[in-house]
Amino acid sequence: MADRTYHEQVNIENDKKLREKLREFPDFCRDFFRGIESSTSSRTRISYAYDLGIFFDFLKETNPEIASIGIKNITLSHLEKLKSVDIEEYLEYLKYYVKDGVEHTNDERGKARKLSSLKTFFNYFFKKELLPNNPVLFVSTPKIHDKNIIRLDTDEIAMLLDSVEQGDKLTKNQKNFHNKTKLRDLALLTLLLGTGIRVSECVGIDLNDIDFKNGGIKIRRKGGNEVVIYFGPEVEIALLNYIEERELTEAVEGHENALFLSLQRKRISVRSVEKLVKKYAQTVTQLKKITPHKLRSTYGTALYKETGDIYLVADVLGHKDVNTTRKHYAAIDEDRRRYAADKVHLREERDLL
Repeated sequence: MADRTYHEQVNIENDKKLREKLREFPDFCRDFFRGIESSTSSRTRISYAYDLGIFFDFLKETNPEIASIGIKNITLSHLEKLKSVDIEEYLEYLKYYVKDGVEHTNDERGKARKLSSLKTFFNYFFKKELLPNNPVLFVSTPKIHDKNIIRLDTDEIAMLLDSVEQGDKLTKNQKNFHNKTKLRDLALLTLLLGTGIRVSECVGIDLNDIDFKNGGIKIRRKGGNEVVIYFGPEVEIALLNYIEERELTEAVEGHENALFLSLQRKRISVRSVEKLVKKYAQTVTQLKKITPHKLRSTYGTALYKETGDIYLVADVLGHKDVNTTRKHYAAIDEDRRRYAADKVHLREERDLL
């Protein structure tokens, strides 16, 4: 593992999970995952596998023929018999189901994502002419209602960073660890707020990815592309203070290059970052559910307000489609239009009297 990068290790772990899932699936599923490997990330493939597992469970529960033979023995001939109404029943099933004694629910976004996985799956075999029809093609994607974008206000950002520095609003138990993690937590939150990177991109940063001379950090985006993002003076100071402490820590073998370490001296996990963001955010606001992604939205909002350049925001955040960015920051556009309303005067005030 010592010679592997974080991202290589993540891919290996995802591939292991996929192989485990495929042991439960019909044999033809191997062809599907082999066929999409070159155009998808390992994270996407394991996501598809989990979604397909739910679909196969649904077929086993609702289709007597499949129930009698089991999921492993499903053939493409069985899928060939499915109609669009079966897929619509699956979407209804997703609203609430029980697996291994655990209740599961899906909102419109969850159903839309699982339908998208199913579309990719059926479309693959339809294009290969292994299925004569594609029942998913005629099923409408659930309507997605816009959600309010949750973000921190300017004063809340300052309060959050103050809370990390001082630790006075933490619980007694949390304070026991605060002195050991304060510089790390401050550097991590400052980096997230000051660059808008994703939490998965953040935990994957190695010490040699940082270029202080040019103020840049090399990260790997969701699709696997490596890019350099740039940081300002506040991020630089927080990183330098933490790295000075980090260099005194002997990391566990295989984690020597990781920038952010856990108390176990291993590369910090996405889950751990989510928990520490939640911990500090609760000292600032109880009304907003703040996650690392909300810190990303906070940065995007601030950048758009300062520049008004939606294409710049899309580029910095790593959005492939600028419409994704526009959708998230449409409310700010409305504010800007309102602000413009009284900025152009057609006549002197005395002429209006």
